Amino acid sequence: MIKPGNLFHISLLILFTGIFNYSYSRVRTPKELNTCKAILINNVLTLENDYLSRSYNWNNGDLISTQLTDKKNKHSWLLNGNKPDCILPGSGKAESGSLHVEAVAATSIAPAYLRAQVEVKFGSLFVRRVFRIYPESPAIACDFYLKGSVNEKWASTNVNVGDLINIEKIEAIAQGKANAPVIENLSLPGKHWRLNSVEFFDVTDRRNNLVQEYQQLLYNGESRMKGNLLFINDVLSDKGIFILKESPTAEAQLAYPGFDFLARWGNIQAAGIGVLPSDIPKNEWVRCYGFVTGVTAGSTLDRLSALRSYQKNLRTHLPGRDDMILLNTWGDRSQDKKIGLDFSLNEIRAAHKLGITHFQLDDGWQTGRSAASALSKGSFEGIWKRRDYWLPDIKKFPDGLSPLVNLGKKLGIEICVWFNPSQDSSYVHWQDDAGALISLYNKYGIRTFKIDGVHVMDKQSDINIRKMLDSVMKVTNNEAVFNLDVTAGKRYGYHYFNEYGNIFLENRYTDFGSYYPSWTLRNLWMLSRYVPPQNLQIEFLNNFRNTDKYAKDDLLAPSTVSFGYEFALTMMAQPLAWMEASGLPEKAYSITPTLKKYRDIQSKLHSGQIFPIGEEPSGTSWTGFQSILGNQGYLLVIRERNAQATCAVQTWLPAGKKIRLQTELGQGKNTTANVDKEGRVTFSLPANNSYALYHYQIIE
Repeated sequence: MIKPGNLFHISLLILFTGIFNYSYSRVRTPKELNTCKAILINNVLTLENDYLSRSYNWNNGDLISTQLTDKKNKHSWLLNGNKPDCILPGSGKAESGSLHVEAVAATSIAPAYLRAQVEVKFGSLFVRRVFRIYPESPAIACDFYLKGSVNEKWASTNVNVGDLINIEKIEAIAQGKANAPVIENLSLPGKHWRLNSVEFFDVTDRRNNLVQEYQQLLYNGESRMKGNLLFINDVLSDKGIFILKESPTAEAQLAYPGFDFLARWGNIQAAGIGVLPSDIPKNEWVRCYGFVTGVTAGSTLDRLSALRSYQKNLRTHLPGRDDMILLNTWGDRSQDKKIGLDFSLNEIRAAHKLGITHFQLDDGWQTGRSAASALSKGSFEGIWKRRDYWLPDIKKFPDGLSPLVNLGKKLGIEICVWFNPSQDSSYVHWQDDAGALISLYNKYGIRTFKIDGVHVMDKQSDINIRKMLDSVMKVTNNEAVFNLDVTAGKRYGYHYFNEYGNIFLENRYTDFGSYYPSWTLRNLWMLSRYVPPQNLQIEFLNNFRNTDKYAKDDLLAPSTVSFGYEFALTMMAQPLAWMEASGLPEKAYSITPTLKKYRDIQSKLHSGQIFPIGEEPSGTSWTGFQSILGNQGYLLVIRERNAQATCAVQTWLPAGKKIRLQTELGQGKNTTANVDKEGRVTFSLPANNSYALYHYQIIE
C-alpha cells in the first residue's frame, strides 16, 4: 500500500468479480509513466505501454491470455487458449480475484515502473502476480508470490518420447505431460514457428562452455526444452516473441521439473516456479521464480535489442558506483598468506600506479578462518559461534581497516572486501551476516562486497540470502554493490538477483595452467549476446608469472600476448585485475595510460547495448564487440593469432552506410569506412594479438 508522504496519489480499486463485471482501475502516474496502463473493464484486463499491449480474460483473477500486440510494428496475435496462464497442480478453482495498481518511483538502483498486482485465492492457496510495466520496454515482467497450502505433489514425469504409443491415438500426446507448475501460457495460432532456446551454465570452476543454443520447429508432439530464454519466431514473417525465465540456471533451480519450456502446436508454456508445496508458508508470501514476455520484429539485432531493452531496467547503472577496474590479489594464489597491513598498503600504492579504481581484500582480512585458508584449517559453517569472525584480524590489521581506507581515499581507490555468508541451517544467521556488512559500511564506508561460498540448496536459503542482501541495500540507501560469485555451487546464474550488482564470473589461474586469454574472451563473447557484459567481472592476470606451467610450443599461452592486450579483452565488461599488483614487473606499468584513458570513457562505453561482433573467439579469429548508442557507439576490434592483417568483420551496423572511426585505444587509425551489404566493415591491425577501440559515427 502507498505510505503517507509519497509523491504520487494512487487511486486504488480492489475488484471482486461476479456474474457481471464493469470495473476500471486507474492510477495517476508520474509523467515518465504516462504510457504505462493497467485497466480492467468488462472482465478484460489490459496491460500496456507504448511498445506492447497484452489482454487477458479476467476469469475471476485466474488470468487467461487473449491477445498480445506489438504496437510499434502494428501486429497482433489472438491467443485462442481456454486454460489459465498459471497452472498450479491441485490448486482448484479460483474463488476471488483482486487488482491493485500503483506507480513505483525510481530509485538509485531501478527506474520507475507501473506495478499491477493480481491476487487470487484457490481454496487454501493464495497466488499473487506482480506485473512490472516499464515505459520504454517491449516486454512485461511478472513476479510470482505464493502462500497457503496445496495438497498435491509438483513433480516431473520424465517420459521417453520413444515409449509413447502411436500418434494416431491423439490421447497419446497427453502422456508426456508433467505435473509441474506452469507460470506462462501462450496459445499461439498457426503451426509455423521456429523455437530457439538458450541454456546457460555457471559453476565456472568446472566449466568453460557457458552458453548452449537449441533450435527446432514447433510440432504436434510435446517438446521439452531447457534454458532461461526462449525466442519464438514466425517462420513466415519477421515477427516474434521471447520469454525470459528469471531464475538460476537449469542445474541450480529449486524444485526443477527437468525442463523450462513445453511446446506443441497451439501452445507454448514456461514451467517451474522454484518451490514445492512443502516450501509454501501458511501465512507469509514467498517469492518464486518469474518470467518476462516480450515482442520482437525485424532482424536478429532487433530481437536481441528487445531483450536488452528490458534487461537495462533490472539495475540502474551509475558510473561512480557500478563501473570499476577492481584489483583482487587472490589470482596469484597466495590465498590469505600475504594479506596484512603492509602488503595491502603496498597493493593500494601499486594499484594507484597501475590505474585501478577498486582494491578488494579477499579471504583472510577477517579474524575467522575459512575453509579456503592456507594458514589454518577453517570452515564456512559455525561462523557465528565466534562473534569476532567478521572483524578485521587484529594481528594483521592492528588499527582495523582505517589505514587502508585512508590511503585509498588519498589515492582515489575504493576499498572493498570478500564475504562468505554463514551456511548454517539454510542461512538462518542472515541478520548477523547483514549486520557484519552494515558495520563495515558504517565504520569504514566500505560498500562493495564479493559474496562467495553460497550454496542455495533449498527455498529457505534463497529467502534468507535475499533478506540479507535487501537489508544491506536498505541501510546503505542502495549504495551497496555485490559481486555475486557464480564459480561453484548452486547460486544465482545470469538472470536472477540481477538488482544487486555484478557477477564475478570465473576463477582462472596461471598456476594451474587454466587461464588462457582466448578462453576468457570466448566466455565473455558468448554470454554478451544475451547477458549485458557490463554486468560481468572479467579477469586479466599477471601473464609474466608461471610461464613454465605452459608448454613451450603452446601458441595461445598467456605469455604470448601483451599485458595490455589481456586488459583490452575485458573492456566491454568490468575489468578484474586478478593478481598482486605489487608483484608486477616494472614494464607492466606501461599500460597505465591505457587504463586512465579507459576510465574516462568507461561509463559512456557501458551505456550502450553491447553485443559480440566478428567470429567466435578461438585464439585465431577476428572478433570483438559493439556498443550501440543510436547512430554512434564503440567498436572493439580484436585480431587474435592469425595471418590476416586485414579482415571484413561482421558488425551490427546498417548495410550500405558510411562511418567515421576515431581511435580511442589500441592500434587502430582514424579513418572512414563503408559498411558492405552484409553489414561487414573491413579493419586492419598490424600484428597478431592486437586490438583497436574505436568510437564510430554513422555519417551517411
